[in-house]
Amino acid sequence: MALSRHLLLMGLRGSGKTSLAPRIAAAVRAPWVDLDTRTREALHSESIIKAWQVHGEAGFRAAEAAALARVLTESPSVIALGGGTPTAPGAVELLRSATTAGSTLIYLRVSPESLARRLVAQGGSDRPSLTGRGVVEEIAEVFAARDPLYSSLATGVVEAGEFDEAGMVARVLVLVQGLVC
Repeated sequence: MALSRHLLLMGLRGSGKTSLAPRIAAAVRAPWVDLDTRTREALHSESIIKAWQVHGEAGFRAAEAAALARVLTESPSVIALGGGTPTAPGAVELLRSATTAGSTLIYLRVSPESLARRLVAQGGSDRPSLTGRGVVEEIAEVFAARDPLYSSLATGVVEAGEFDEAGMVARVLVLVQGLVC
């Protein structure tokens, strides 16, 4: 069994993209890529927060879109997108081209309430604030802004709810059966 096209995981921060990607990759015997790591490395930064502080949102998003473009030229893999990747200039076009070419883009959709519980339970965050507001308020605002875009881009949606890693992996694998040959 091998992955014939990319499998991209999209969702807000805390939705489980980076946690699920290696498990899904193991199940389909494919490599996996963490786009946040690729972006951070491209910016020669030790963390996402530092990269954001040094380069600002515009610089970070430009590097993120460039990292996505590079990853999409590599061998098929499971790709954990950054939480805001689809908002980076040019990223929507890259993602649409990838899905048109046969890649699968799964939206790990988690309610703002569940995301807030996850992020609060994790204590602190290794991600910069996008709005300068508290976690609960920020998640609700970001979800309201991004959910329509993410839903429109996705070739499949997994309602993630409370984090059940094994269950989420199984649901993603059901959606991508045709991608694995």
